Amino acid sequence: MYSIEYRIKASVTGKEVADLFVRSGINRPTDDVDRIQKMIDYGNLIITAWDGEKLVGISRSLTDFCYCCYLSDLAVDKEYQGTGIGKELIRQTQMQLSEQVSLILLSAPTAMSYYPKVGFDKAENAWIIRRKR
Repeated sequence: MYSIEYRIKASVTGKEVADLFVRSGINRPTDDVDRIQKMIDYGNLIITAWDGEKLVGISRSLTDFCYCCYLSDLAVDKEYQGTGIGKELIRQTQMQLSEQVSLILLSAPTAMSYYPKVGFDKAENAWIIRRKR
């Protein structure tokens, strides 16, 4: 059993997050640590999960705290997946928001079955202009 500590706005580096992304299997530009650092610097709601000093999970969101919150990254180290860390990161994110705020995310195709299990409804009214790289 793990002893996981959740931290809000904890200091975390692009390298730590890139390494976690690799260990989680999430598809992010992990070879571009400067870009990952900017993702952290400009995310305004970041919650991390730690096993001692090891970063094992992250929820990175962009929000106005009054209407919507885009959960941009939810990643948990594969060694820790299935232990409830992702669900708790989502719950901790929601605790920082009011009931007036919608929590929105784009799912990786491989995670589509996960999100209904943790309380998300599938939306059929979204559109995207995809990034070029």
